[in-house]
Amino acid sequence: MATVGKGVMANEYDVVVVGAGTGGYVAAIRAAQLGLKVAVVEKQQTLGGTCLIWGCIPTKALLEHAHALKVAQSAREWGLTGIDGAGVGIDMVAVHARKDKMVSGLTGGIEMLFKKNKIEWLKGTARLAGLQGGQQGVEVTLHDGTRQSLTATHEIIVATGSAPRSVPGIAVDRKTIIFSDEAIHLPYVPKSIAIMGSGAVGVEFASIFKSYGSEVTVIELLPRLVPGEDEAVSAELERTFKKRGIKVMTGTKVTSARSGARGVDLDVLGADAKSQQLSYDLLLVATGRGPVTEGLGAEAVGLTMDRGYVVVDSLFKTNVPGISAIGDVITMGGPHYQLAHVSSMEGILLAERIAGHAVQPINYDHVPRCTYTEPEIGSVGLTEAQAKEQGHEVRIGTFPFRALARARMAGDTDGFVKIVADKKYDEILGVHIIGPRATELIAEAVMALRMEVTVEELIKTIHAHPTMSEAVGEAAHAAHGAAIHL
Repeated sequence: MATVGKGVMANEYDVVVVGAGTGGYVAAIRAAQLGLKVAVVEKQQTLGGTCLIWGCIPTKALLEHAHALKVAQSAREWGLTGIDGAGVGIDMVAVHARKDKMVSGLTGGIEMLFKKNKIEWLKGTARLAGLQGGQQGVEVTLHDGTRQSLTATHEIIVATGSAPRSVPGIAVDRKTIIFSDEAIHLPYVPKSIAIMGSGAVGVEFASIFKSYGSEVTVIELLPRLVPGEDEAVSAELERTFKKRGIKVMTGTKVTSARSGARGVDLDVLGADAKSQQLSYDLLLVATGRGPVTEGLGAEAVGLTMDRGYVVVDSLFKTNVPGISAIGDVITMGGPHYQLAHVSSMEGILLAERIAGHAVQPINYDHVPRCTYTEPEIGSVGLTEAQAKEQGHEVRIGTFPFRALARARMAGDTDGFVKIVADKKYDEILGVHIIGPRATELIAEAVMALRMEVTVEELIKTIHAHPTMSEAVGEAAHAAHGAAIHL
């Protein structure tokens, strides 16, 4: 370790990772497993990034509490004694305590993996420094104010992720107009909440707050909820939301939002071009996420950028030799899923490429998309509309959960499995599930697409009885016009 200048130390690694979210920490671990010396720069006090600290894990913990509350409130139906279902409520202090314990356990687990794999974690912020003696460098400012200069003999990996973003005209004060970062730690149950945006984040929080007792309104600019999903899934989610008492306003634009002493006042323009004024305790802005690249020095070292995203090729190389990028911060010139499991797979593939392994680009058409609403949504591949747009003559097979014994046992019968297949070759093009355990059931469909399975092969695959997975098999039968229990 040599001194480079006053207060600046030079450290050489094979790989330097900037960001320790699901892409960065996984890339670091895999690179270390392959024998590379790795350093990770992360500004947060814990490892795991958005998914673990503010996103996937804590939101799903809140949803598990919502499920427990639902069962307790239906105690009589389930034959549970000693519980007054009508009097059961939610204790947010206890909920957050359990959620935080869960998160801290998982973040601590990553720290142990770093120690096990001899990965150095530098707690601070990083700025790309360009070539330093023929190697790409990173300037690190640690939390104690000291600085270090790192170089990477193989690669610098940018994995800085994304953050919630608003839309023009909507100022988020993080008090009554909030992002998901605030919603995840809300210490009370609001009497009323409007949710702007009906992507995964928006509809998941709609489920959470409705279950906890809030009056919930979902406002979506596009004509349907979860607009990236198959139209039949969108229609079913809207039906079940309305059945639960969640108000849905599609084709509606929020033109202004103003915080006041008693909450938030909204001006909205409906699909009928009529304006309304609405008032809620809170407004949750869930209109998407933007890349985190401010202060990174990306432009200064010559990285090609697009609207703040780092432009990469199919193997995550940037235009600057020695710098790659993965996860929410990248763009490949087309749609790129901002999903934890995508970032992790990208991290593994990139680490293996850096270590000299032969790798193949990820097929993003086979990425599972999971939304943890009630009912859950799991999907992969083409929607019916997309398949037709691409010129396929499609055949559709649909099977409802209400016809399934296992779903009836669970008292969870909303939704269906829908298979989209090519009529000529019988190849499965997409599977769309809304209903109980959808986020688990979709795994079979992902494998089916990856292996180019036909509907006939899925029909011949025995699904255990009684299980939720039978709905997948029955949907395959239905695609051939021969569903047994329908």
